[in-house]
Amino acid sequence: MITDIRELTGEIEDLLEEKDYRKLRSIMSELEPADAAEILDSVDEDSIPLLFRILPKEFAAECFVEMDSDHQEMLISAFSDNELATVIDNLFVDETVDILEEMPANVVKRVLHHADPEKRKILNQILAYPKDSAGAAMTTEFVELKAHMTADEVFKRIKRTGLDKETIYTCYVTDDRRKLIGVVTVKDFLTAQNEEATVGELMETQIISVSTTEDEATAAMMLSKYGFLALPVVDNENRLVGILTYDDAMEIIESEDTEDMEIMAGITPTDKPYLRIGIFETWWARIPWLLILMFSATFTSKILQHFEDALAAETALIAFIPMLMGTGGNAGGQVSVTIIRGLSLGEIYMRDILRVLWKELRVAILCGVTLAVMNFGKMLLVDDVTVTIAAIVSVTVVIAVVIAKLVGGILPILVKRIGLDPAVMASPFITTIVDALTTLIYFKIASMIIGL
Repeated sequence: MITDIRELTGEIEDLLEEKDYRKLRSIMSELEPADAAEILDSVDEDSIPLLFRILPKEFAAECFVEMDSDHQEMLISAFSDNELATVIDNLFVDETVDILEEMPANVVKRVLHHADPEKRKILNQILAYPKDSAGAAMTTEFVELKAHMTADEVFKRIKRTGLDKETIYTCYVTDDRRKLIGVVTVKDFLTAQNEEATVGELMETQIISVSTTEDEATAAMMLSKYGFLALPVVDNENRLVGILTYDDAMEIIESEDTEDMEIMAGITPTDKPYLRIGIFETWWARIPWLLILMFSATFTSKILQHFEDALAAETALIAFIPMLMGTGGNAGGQVSVTIIRGLSLGEIYMRDILRVLWKELRVAILCGVTLAVMNFGKMLLVDDVTVTIAAIVSVTVVIAVVIAKLVGGILPILVKRIGLDPAVMASPFITTIVDALTTLIYFKIASMIIGL
């Protein structure tokens, strides 16, 4: 059943005013943690600590993970030492790390202080890995087996330790030095013909893993590519130190996609929901890109100024400048979005640049000629211009589309090659570059044909 969160939030707020805590606890406890967290994020901030405290402890911890980081910080500040310790104890390691990465230093220090010594040690190790690395995104809560174990021993181990693990379906086999030597699943034991088979006999030894320093987005794409529920993470000596789970990979991919979309739109990326971003924070995220794009458009202005006299002599040319710029920008934007997506998915690499160029050149010629022919006929029939002006504009369309598609195809790959996010070379920048080139080409062609 799909819950109407807005309607339910109103009911929760009414119950808070009536101080009907028993009914509140009953209603909230029946929700999914993500839905309960959404309600906690929606009610009045003064009511959040009270509403959180009436929830069952384990359920409250699950809700806490899903809450907005600002409200998490507020709750941590409001928690007593015992409450904080309880919440931390009920969180998985990777969930705790995700929360701590969003918190200021004083909050991180307090959380670590109230974690039990073993968990604190693990948290410090994970927090020491580079940000956005597989090591920073992994969890250390997995089932570890030895090759000599039998099915009975495996199931006893899972029953004894499984409640504290992120996943129990896929298990990892290590030697005495904790080096990863195999992977085995519960299904392997349930379907084994030989009931006395050991882990070593059933395990898969061709293992796909990632290092702790691997980029988290790359690791997430690997997990998605191979359809794993989890991906083992190893150190430089191939010792198993953690796993990247499917739910974490989904969050990483979603975060990467959101970041790319924001950069492609000329916005500084942020992790906060739209409605929780202040006016000045939104302004600050957008204005630098707008300023860069505005000043970069100076090149187009200079070109127009240079041909000012020519424009005065042949005013018919002015009317088609916006169309040419728009056509070139659209053509370049089509390619850049496709290439950026391919780079993000690992479908395109630097070595493919010549293939991309050759393909886009042929596509650009087909698109350019089609647009030019249609435009030539339209100008003669609708715009009532001379054949010469129609020819100048149509030839410019072909060249502009070709250049735009080549620029849109090459720049993201080159930017990726030097270690930057290719999303910065999306539509706004491509359009600005293509606008200047299109304007220059337009007047050069006009100069050659009618001698401006």
